[in-house]
Amino acid sequence: MIFDSHTHLNAEQFNEDIPETIERAKELGVTEMAVVGFDTPTIEKSLELSQQYKEIQSIIGWHPTEAGSYTPEIEKKLQQLLTTPKVVALGEIGLDYYWMEDPKEVQDRVFRRQIAIAKEMKLPISIHTRDAMEDTYKILKEEDIRDIGGIMHSFSGDPEWMERFLDMGMHISLSGVVSFKKALEVQEVAKVVPLDCLLVETDAPYLAPVPYRGKRNEPGYTRYVVEKIAELRDMPFEEIATQTTNNAHRLFRLAK
Repeated sequence: MIFDSHTHLNAEQFNEDIPETIERAKELGVTEMAVVGFDTPTIEKSLELSQQYKEIQSIIGWHPTEAGSYTPEIEKKLQQLLTTPKVVALGEIGLDYYWMEDPKEVQDRVFRRQIAIAKEMKLPISIHTRDAMEDTYKILKEEDIRDIGGIMHSFSGDPEWMERFLDMGMHISLSGVVSFKKALEVQEVAKVVPLDCLLVETDAPYLAPVPYRGKRNEPGYTRYVVEKIAELRDMPFEEIATQTTNNAHRLFRLAK
């Protein structure tokens, strides 16, 4: 049984076939998933889905590309919603210097505010970092997140960066990128990441793994992420599936 630790089943790409998508996931062995909300509409949809489906947990937070719209009112509402049953983490939060929708200092402030909330509420965090690895590491280090831990979502760094984030108590989550032919650094990470710190995800509808690259990704395709990691490590598929699911349960404090 496989746990997709980061998916966007709340995205408009799934508006027409959510029940069917969940059924297809089960057929591929993906029986649990965390649906991530990152602004008001997607947060509301994530919470709605987690209340509706036993297979779904919620992760909610304010994405770095939305940092400019983060207000005291948004923060207050977010704090309230984080107490909703089945919310298992705060995210995805972090820094995005690729799209650069808001200045670095705005992203920095919103990132730190949400880390403070997560610490206060004793929730793990799910981290989005794009073209901003150094500053992301610096903030996590300065904010001392070891007690809450969390996830480096769709990790794209090399084994050296992996070690630095592991040292802070983070988990490494690998997406369909690990199946891309040219993603050699991510494949190296897949070979050496300690099994008790490894998670798997789709980030659906984005980053579909081989053999579906370029198509709409969906939670069931976490299976192909697990298959690729098992191949790279020369380990049984079942062992990677079981370990990553157990890791998700432990991090999210879910009963097995």
